[in-house]
Amino acid sequence: MRRYRDDVDLQLTGKRAIVTGGSKGIGLAVARGLSAEGVDVVIAARSAEPLEAAARAVAAETGGRVIPVPTDTGVDEQVRALVDRAVDELGGIDILVNSAATPWSAGKPADWAATSDDLVRREVEIKVLGYLRAARAVAPHMISQGWGRIINISGLGARQANSIAQTIRNVSVSALTKNLADELGPHGINVTVVHPGRTRTERLTDRLAKKSAETGVPVEELEAELATNSLRRIIDASEVADVVTFLASPRSIAINGDAVAAGGGIPGPVFY
Repeated sequence: MRRYRDDVDLQLTGKRAIVTGGSKGIGLAVARGLSAEGVDVVIAARSAEPLEAAARAVAAETGGRVIPVPTDTGVDEQVRALVDRAVDELGGIDILVNSAATPWSAGKPADWAATSDDLVRREVEIKVLGYLRAARAVAPHMISQGWGRIINISGLGARQANSIAQTIRNVSVSALTKNLADELGPHGINVTVVHPGRTRTERLTDRLAKKSAETGVPVEELEAELATNSLRRIIDASEVADVVTFLASPRSIAINGDAVAAGGGIPGPVFY
């Protein structure tokens, strides 16, 4: 087992986690971060082959126990089966990280005239109701043991009115988080929402590599053009995972029901 920070004990050794959307992107980075801190991790995603490959890779890197369970979080029966499997395999559940959602695409309709009912329904079904299903399934186990952490991955689209469906889904995750936090807090369960901004994941890396091949512009320059945050650099998925790993730990007790932005800072606005 290798910790990210050798001089800081997050008190996570021996904890048990489920990470949805764990086969790639931020979910995979979170699974890697938790496993490196000594957490036994069940990762879930819809496609079995990449999920199993991700589990093997993380386990080889961290020496931890990583179990792949193919799951469609749009189906309540599959979510309940995921939690039952995790409890059977690990003996219980301490941490849930909800990260299973389709990435928002710049090509999707954004204005009111083009935003269909079906588009909004799809976004809410996957990202909001999927998160609720998972939280609903794990909460009784956390309540019975008097401790738990639920972290919902949303996005800084919650703070920008540039797309109706994107804003609705991300704001809804924040609302879900706050309701769960108030209800579950007295049982020793903290619930938080993390808002990544533009993040370096496999998807972004592949897109920029393709664009670089087409235009001849180096990937580093293409990234720099996208880095409009206060740091003027793209935040890596592993850096978002660092934030989530802390929130999953006992040391995060003082943070509950709130949103934590993990996008490198938005220039200008004051959020309070």
